[in-house]
Amino acid sequence: MFGALREFSRHLVANGLLPHLFTIAGFLLAFFLVARLMSEKRAPANTLAWMLIIVLVPYVGVPLYLIFGGRKLRRLAARKTKLLPTLPGSLVGPAPRSVGPVAHTVIAAGAGPAVGGNKLTLLTTGEEEFAALERHIRQARHCIHITTFILTRDEVGRRIVALLADRAREGIKVRLLLDALGCPLSSRFFVNPLRRAGGEVGRFMPVVPLISPRSANLRNHRKMAVFDHCTVIMGGRNIALDYMGPTRSRKRWRDFGAIIEGPAAALLNEVFIADWCFTTKQTPDALHAEIPPHVVESRGTSELQVVASGPDVPGDPLYEGIVAMIQEAERNIWIVTPYFIPDDVLLRSLIVKARAGCQVTLIVPARSNHRITDFARRYYTRELRQASGRVLLYTGEMLHAKAVIVDDRTALLGSPNFDLRSLFVNFEIGLLVHSKPEVRAMRAWVEEVILRCREPKSDPASGRRRLLGNVAEDISRLLAPLL
Repeated sequence: MFGALREFSRHLVANGLLPHLFTIAGFLLAFFLVARLMSEKRAPANTLAWMLIIVLVPYVGVPLYLIFGGRKLRRLAARKTKLLPTLPGSLVGPAPRSVGPVAHTVIAAGAGPAVGGNKLTLLTTGEEEFAALERHIRQARHCIHITTFILTRDEVGRRIVALLADRAREGIKVRLLLDALGCPLSSRFFVNPLRRAGGEVGRFMPVVPLISPRSANLRNHRKMAVFDHCTVIMGGRNIALDYMGPTRSRKRWRDFGAIIEGPAAALLNEVFIADWCFTTKQTPDALHAEIPPHVVESRGTSELQVVASGPDVPGDPLYEGIVAMIQEAERNIWIVTPYFIPDDVLLRSLIVKARAGCQVTLIVPARSNHRITDFARRYYTRELRQASGRVLLYTGEMLHAKAVIVDDRTALLGSPNFDLRSLFVNFEIGLLVHSKPEVRAMRAWVEEVILRCREPKSDPASGRRRLLGNVAEDISRLLAPLL
């Protein structure tokens, strides 16, 4: 049989037919990939970008799509616990006093309802968050659940790993979930002290191209630290010296986070449990058995809504929630993000609101850590400014914070950036804030950020852009849906 195959291969090569067969096979594969692409719920710009690269450069586009192109994977969703977090067992949290259109939109898109009885404390500096993280690790009585996209092998990473190992030796149940791509080295030998102390470490979706060809694209960007099932530290900070530390640093990025206590924290713990069980193949029932009764207690008056988004969520509640926030705005919209690459719906919604007289303010870093996204955002910021929107450039250290605030009545914080990858591809976690005192506190923080901002130097409607900058902007914008 093998001899016949070899003879057939020689015949194809001798007659020059093999290249034609490869061409036909490539065309058929590209055809089926385009058909699959059209069947997925994607932003039109994202669909068009993938179609162009698959059709025009199939030898490049087809392998790239097979590795990076997945968004909602049915097999992954089937293996993973359905991510609609609910309070464990028969526990019931206080109902919110008022629920508006934004909350209803998010629920209809696949998220859970808002819950009352929470306490929310903002963490506006990396020193505050590091101190809170250490304090809660030391004070935990039952368990510590931490998930992060990046854990670096610097003094902050070493200190946190050592502290977690100490608590594991004391009998505290410690689980550390690291994204395999974000932590390619630190998720291995670096965390062995924790493993040897009895803690558990999970590597979320290791990149194995031949076995799981789209694992490189689907990353867990969620950042949470859960203590005793009822207290959570969350936001945009990774566990690294660039984000947090015991003392101030000129190079530290400006970011934003919060401590959540109460029913919303228990719901965030359910998100961690789903991710952990998917990664380690443990059963949710085993982790739920560790949750003591009466863990959900009223801790305050904040009304919060947990919004998870990603391939494990059927719809796009995070994206639709942001669209609803913008469309419901009457007076002002504040957006703080390190990367601004919206889709057509988000951009057009912001432009319409700005033209209607709503004050739209976008705050981005003057120069981010990814220059290609800076070039890609130029078109979108220029369009927004031409519509009377306000664009401010943060001139301090790298701005990595993520927040959306509307009319001092609704706000969003968490891990997602204002770009297509966060809103449509990554595993993300957001928290909608529906109580006015906490929204006003977030607004006050934004006003502090503005003190170190400036407006772009040149007016978007005038002046010549340099040729190289023009080309870089056009190429970056073309690639923007793939970033």
